[in-house]
Amino acid sequence: MNKDIKYFGLDISHLVFDVTDSLGNYYQFKNSLSGFKKFVKLLDINSHCVMEATGYYHYQLAYYLQEQGVKVSVENPLSVKRFIQMKLSKIKTDKSDSKLICEYAKQVELKLWKGNSKHQLECLQMIRLLSTYTKQSTMLKNKIHGETVLGIPSKSVVSSLKRILKELQKDMKTIEDKLLFLVKEVHQKLLTDLKSIPGIGPKTSLMLVVLTDGFDRFTSGSELCSYAGLTPLIRQSGSSVKGRPRISKIGNQKLRNLLFMCSFNACKYNHACKAIYDRIVAKGKSKKLALIAVCNKLLKQAFAIAKSGLTYDNNYRSVLVKN
Repeated sequence: MNKDIKYFGLDISHLVFDVTDSLGNYYQFKNSLSGFKKFVKLLDINSHCVMEATGYYHYQLAYYLQEQGVKVSVENPLSVKRFIQMKLSKIKTDKSDSKLICEYAKQVELKLWKGNSKHQLECLQMIRLLSTYTKQSTMLKNKIHGETVLGIPSKSVVSSLKRILKELQKDMKTIEDKLLFLVKEVHQKLLTDLKSIPGIGPKTSLMLVVLTDGFDRFTSGSELCSYAGLTPLIRQSGSSVKGRPRISKIGNQKLRNLLFMCSFNACKYNHACKAIYDRIVAKGKSKKLALIAVCNKLLKQAFAIAKSGLTYDNNYRSVLVKN
């Protein structure tokens, strides 16, 4: 801990956010622009604000503080929860949480929060909307099927459902086209290069670019796999406790699910992925474990291509070749 830094632990809710500083002083402000302005008056060049990632509620404050030049860290709620449990605290209030977040800030190595560009934020909003629309589309298709198999379906009901589904699919196409246009503005070459990997198609390459912010936030393939929650979690203690290895699943679920769907085709057409899959299955391991290894390989191939500017050659032993 740097003794010159004054830490501020922030517990954020929908309407207000509670603050406790390194000296134990407690404050409460509205979770709005007026509250942000009042809070900033307490800060100086040595201030470091620490908060949990709380769904949507922390974003506006985090971006505001960043724009004001204040150091900000947005921590994984699970990490903070584990710290609070270690303290054996029996008191659970917003005031106590902000105090414990401040204590957490003093004792761990913090990473500065980078946030996303306006371009990236818009792309992520579109992906979330498409995810919602996809679920609604599936629900409507199931409803139409259910009404049809009744034997004597109501024409007005089926007609209404089909009309809503058609409008929804039209909106999805509009959003997809707009998303592709936005991504191509910044990452045209990367999109093309990623599609050269067998097992990764146009939609997958688009999602990879958006969910990883063009791979700019990562310094290694292993770090990227960890972000996707694909790293193995080993449970072993002494000679008696030997749990089955499994992936952590603490990461980006969309990215993990996307890669798992791609792994089936990769096992057939991607020589490097097929070799890994066959080798693991030959050792008697489960096919699911082999597919997870393929997911890791795909992600590392994508990372290598993004960082090198090369394209994939399925018949070349070093995997990558120049454009």
